[in-house]
Amino acid sequence: MSSPAALPSLPPQLDLTGSIARLTLHRPEAANRLSLADLAVLEAHLEAVEQAASIRVLVLRAVGRSFCAGFDLRELSGQNDPGARFEAVADRLENLRQITVCCLEGGVYGGGTDLALACDFRIGSPACEMFVPAVRLGLHYYGGAMQRCVQRLGLQAAKRLLLAAEPFSAAEMLACGFLTELSDAPAILCEALSERLAGFAPLALLPMKQHLNALARHRLDSQQLAADIAQSLQSEDLAEGADAWKAQRTPGFQGR
Repeated sequence: MSSPAALPSLPPQLDLTGSIARLTLHRPEAANRLSLADLAVLEAHLEAVEQAASIRVLVLRAVGRSFCAGFDLRELSGQNDPGARFEAVADRLENLRQITVCCLEGGVYGGGTDLALACDFRIGSPACEMFVPAVRLGLHYYGGAMQRCVQRLGLQAAKRLLLAAEPFSAAEMLACGFLTELSDAPAILCEALSERLAGFAPLALLPMKQHLNALARHRLDSQQLAADIAQSLQSEDLAEGADAWKAQRTPGFQGR
C-alpha cells in the first residue's frame, strides 16, 4: 500500500469500465474524510452510475491506509447538518439499482461505517478496524445510519458501536456481520466477486437486490415482485441461461 504522502488528494473518482463501475475515495492524507463538496461529488457519481444501463456492479474503495474517517469536522458548524448530507449519500448508495461491493483495507470510522454498511457486500483485510466517535463529540448520529446498524449488525452490536463507542477489530467486524468476508487480499476478492456478479442475468439479479432490501425493512411490494418474476420468466436471458446450463458453457446474458 502506498504512503499517503505519495498519493494526491482528489475528489471521489469514478471509472466506468464494461459492466463494472469503480468509485474511489481519494484523500489519503486526511484518512479519506469527506467534505461537503466531496459528498456532492459522490451524489453526482452515484446518479451517473444509476443512469448507466450497462453497469451492473459498483465497487466502492479508497486509497491510503483508511477507507473513510467520515465527515471532515473542520466543516462542522451549526450552519450545516453533515448527518443529513451523509444520510442522503448513504441512502442513495443503499438504494442504488446496481449491486454494490465495498473494499476495506484499513480503518473505517464515523460516517465511513455507514457508507460501507449501505453496500451489499463488504470485504475487508485483517488491518481493518472500525470506530464511531459521535457520542464522544456530543454529536447525535443520524437516523438512517442507526437503522442500518440495527438491521445489519443487531441491536447489541449497534449499541456497542454507537453508545459505548467501542472500537471493533477486523475479527469482531466479521463476527457481528459488518464484514461479509475477511481476506489478506480484499481488492483481489472484490474484483473476483464483482466480475462474477456482473456475469449474472440483470433481470434476475438487480430486482432481487431491491426486494431483499425491502424484505429487511418489512416493505415488500408484492405486486412489483410478481411483475419482476414474470419478466424474468419471459426473458431471453432465462432461455440463454437454460441453454448454457445444458451445454455446460458460460451464459451471455443481455438483460432482455
